Amino acid sequence: MLGIRIFIVSMLLICSKSLLVAQTTLQGKIFTRADSLRGTLTKARTWWDVQQYKILVEPNAVDKTISGKVDILFKTTGSYDTMQIDLQEPMELNKAYLGEESLRYIREGNVYFIILNHPLKIGSESTLALSFKGKVREAIRPPWDGGWIFTKDKNGNPWMSVACQGLGASVWYPCKDHQSDEPDKGALLRISVPDSLVAVGNGRLIGKRSYKEGWTVYDWEVKNPINNYNIVPYIGKYVSFKETHKGEKGNLDCEYWVLDYELEKAKEQFKQVPLMLKAFEHWFGPYPFYEDGYKLVQSPHLGMEHQSAVAYGNGFQNGYRGRDLSGSGYGLKWDFIIVHESGHEWFGNNITSKDLADMWLHEGFTNYSETLFTDFHYGKEAGNAYVQGTRKLIRNEAPIIAHYNVNEEGSGDMYYKGGNLVHYIRQLFDNDEKFRTALRKLNSKWYHQTTTSNEVEKFFSDELKMNLQSLFDQYLRNTHIPTLEIQQSKNEIKYKWIDCIKSFNAPVKISFNKTTQWIYPSTQWKTMKLTGTNTSTKVDTNFYVGIKETSLD
Repeated sequence: MLGIRIFIVSMLLICSKSLLVAQTTLQGKIFTRADSLRGTLTKARTWWDVQQYKILVEPNAVDKTISGKVDILFKTTGSYDTMQIDLQEPMELNKAYLGEESLRYIREGNVYFIILNHPLKIGSESTLALSFKGKVREAIRPPWDGGWIFTKDKNGNPWMSVACQGLGASVWYPCKDHQSDEPDKGALLRISVPDSLVAVGNGRLIGKRSYKEGWTVYDWEVKNPINNYNIVPYIGKYVSFKETHKGEKGNLDCEYWVLDYELEKAKEQFKQVPLMLKAFEHWFGPYPFYEDGYKLVQSPHLGMEHQSAVAYGNGFQNGYRGRDLSGSGYGLKWDFIIVHESGHEWFGNNITSKDLADMWLHEGFTNYSETLFTDFHYGKEAGNAYVQGTRKLIRNEAPIIAHYNVNEEGSGDMYYKGGNLVHYIRQLFDNDEKFRTALRKLNSKWYHQTTTSNEVEKFFSDELKMNLQSLFDQYLRNTHIPTLEIQQSKNEIKYKWIDCIKSFNAPVKISFNKTTQWIYPSTQWKTMKLTGTNTSTKVDTNFYVGIKETSLD
């Protein structure tokens, strides 16, 4: 009977593969069935809900291979007999067990379909045990391309880690590789390394033990839900130091793990962490992972938002590798990686987009966290100067929101344009305390949860009691920057939005005759009578819009 079922599943895969080899979008981009399998919540994914990952991994730095085991605790939420497990080539699955039962599986590219021997009771919990091995994909330019990082420190010691955002955690271990399903009960990462090295992971170190002669296993446990791509080992000649931050929810344990010869530099540079935590708890609410602590770990790449174990590789200097990306001067007053990657603890790790297409929820808000950090410590005008300075980095070549269900990220404008969109929303509140309350409410509403851009867009419309749909459509789903066209005479000005979608009607603040006021343009002309002589009309520079001004006199 099992053989017949496997045959049927195989034929279904072959038939569907012939029908779904590729789909072409209106923009001409081609997506394959592999993209759909990775990005879509298929029937083989939706009937089971991940509760916890237990991962054991042992890397071989010489031949650049890894091997290990994964136990996936899951809850049965529906009735189906096939599980989709993601594991990217050239990694291989060796065995699959459900309890004591050996399971058969079929591979299709980067996906394994596990065939159950019998249906599971809805509401029950079970453990799928998987073993894996292979010559793992190596990252060439981490963190911009993904995979394992095999390198050496300045003293020639092995130094290893992983960077796999976008590419996905399935590049190295078997999992349900979709952002919508985070393990509700967290994860246990067990890292086996030679005794001469130290292994660091997410959460808290709950123990270490001898595994075999000359090797030690470090056990790191995360209590909270966590993105798959955030579960990451760091392996090297690490030493650590600690401090306690008195935060909104009490004492927050902060740990810092760096290469042994960088300890003194780290002790000085990482003094910025309490400044970051103070600013972000003010704006966003309590640090979301007190149970797991906050950790900054020196990494063999620039940085990444690995939950409760933030990757740091900025060379113990301020700015972005010593540069001010904004050109305002304020970007050199703080360490970009400490601030930006830690901002992701609230946006990306606490609030997570269900689909990769909505990644602006991670990057746009985290980009704006840089502005709010600057604002908190150097004043509002400093923050304004910083965010306005980043506009020169916006390219406006493709929409910020990408295609859904194919594991596609949107334009890189999700960073700076996304941040300027949040700045626009802040202006609409016209009251920083109300804006701060909304940001804190946002982090509370989706605390340790996944969401969508549409849900967050509705949230801000509701908070402002204003329909912001055209604003979000303009900045997230189109490339043109709206321009306010103004025609003015001595007694009146006419104004409307151009270079924008037809429905665009966002308010904007302008100044004339030494006065400032809100106007509510649409794509049709509106007229305002003037008193006195008006020499010029200016748009508040906090709004990322263009202006086209014509005199009728």
